[in-house]
Amino acid sequence: MTDALDAPPHVSYLVFRLERRIRACLDEALARHGMTTTEYMALGELRLRDAPTSADLARIAFVTPQAMNLVIRDLEQRGLISRHPHPDGGRALRTRLTAKGLDTLRRCDSSLDAIEAVMLAEIDEPALKTLAETLTVCARALRPDMRV
Repeated sequence: MTDALDAPPHVSYLVFRLERRIRACLDEALARHGMTTTEYMALGELRLRDAPTSADLARIAFVTPQAMNLVIRDLEQRGLISRHPHPDGGRALRTRLTAKGLDTLRRCDSSLDAIEAVMLAEIDEPALKTLAETLTVCARALRPDMRV
């Protein structure tokens, strides 16, 4: 029987620990741009998706729809996004990045690039490619209905 102290940590624990460290670094870096991590995630998704609703963004960012509505309202007031009625009607609004939002997102991206450069400095290109592919497979296995 393996002693609990000799057992390697679960991969999920290691991923969680890494995510927390990335989040702490990202929170600090984004604050210098006047952004939060949730705002950055929302802007990043708007760059990738064609005008999602705030409910879509809430699911992607792992926050409640109410919390995302506050984020969206703030981003809109700051001129980083615009919202327009959904073509199918109803109350849903579709959200899009503005030019100012895209510029802000690019500046924030450079902060994440710097964090990743430090984090990945000792990993060679083939291993990095394998890591990215493996993490994508893991994420899809747990949520096949979501784009990674």
